[in-house]
Amino acid sequence: MSNLAHTDAAAWVGALRASRRKARLRLVAIMLGIVVAGVGLTLVTGPTMTPPSDLLRVLTGHDVPGASFSILELRLPRAVLSILAGMSFGLGGVIFQTLLRNPLASPDIIGISAGASAAAVFTIVVLGWSGLAVSVAAVVAGMIVALLIYLLAWRDGVSGARLILIGIGISAMVDSMIAYVLSRAPAWSLQDALRWLTGSVNGATLSEAMPVLLSLVLLGGPLLVRRDNLEAMRLGDDTAAALGVPLRFEKLVFVMAAVGLIAVATAVSGPIAFVAFLSGPIAARIAGTGRTPLLASAIVGSLLVLLGDYAGQHLLSGRYPVGVVTGALGAPYLVYLIIRSHRSGGGS
Repeated sequence: MSNLAHTDAAAWVGALRASRRKARLRLVAIMLGIVVAGVGLTLVTGPTMTPPSDLLRVLTGHDVPGASFSILELRLPRAVLSILAGMSFGLGGVIFQTLLRNPLASPDIIGISAGASAAAVFTIVVLGWSGLAVSVAAVVAGMIVALLIYLLAWRDGVSGARLILIGIGISAMVDSMIAYVLSRAPAWSLQDALRWLTGSVNGATLSEAMPVLLSLVLLGGPLLVRRDNLEAMRLGDDTAAALGVPLRFEKLVFVMAAVGLIAVATAVSGPIAFVAFLSGPIAARIAGTGRTPLLASAIVGSLLVLLGDYAGQHLLSGRYPVGVVTGALGAPYLVYLIIRSHRSGGGS
């Protein structure tokens, strides 16, 4: 009788897991459908609207005068970079928030994006660099700032709260350095630096999107494969160690991969505000599961950048870079989160 009950319980658990897996797959399919619809909307909308029939002809290799250039050279690269950069920000952000078990632990809050931005502004304004050189400098600086924050926060391990506070302090210092460099910048380089700092996919090319795609494949793919270890670490270091997870190695892998994703995306598109910060919480609300929504966060990030860029270009009174739109969305949520954290802390 006990064996029968055990078999029934195992079957019930298996059916429940299968049902949840199907629900997750259905959710991912719906979100991907929204991404595809957003791309289609981006490709047909512009100063001159492109009929869907012409869009299909262009995408199937036909030459349509006027439409071929605007779609393949202007709109498609913009949409591709929006999706790839958004996925990188979303995936990198949710990893930091999960490892440190704090929604404030986002790369654009704790200074990693600021470090990349400082390097980019310095190379543009002071050294007169452009293109790939600026991107490489931004990636290296993002990595160095992340390592500095980690070392300063280390004290027999890394406390999430301590790392966030140190990161916020480093971010403030770096922001002051950026402000100083901009105040001394000549007019011809100031505009380029400010455009980069805002976060934009204007003038995107497919060649610029390739490093972001490569980082997603090389860094994001392994993270999805190792997600069980991330789930164990989310429950606490003691629990993860009891489950056999090599904590130091796994934390290093996840942190460095997340920093790489954020730094490469920032190097190409600039620090698009609050995408890394918002993607994880939004994905968790949508998914409604206890697991870390890695894939859902990546898709939400792509939607935030893709639709934010569309809104900035076509739905507002003027034309604004995507960073302005996402900043307007993220700032109120940050204030709300800080107030909520303060109230919960004060009440405990």
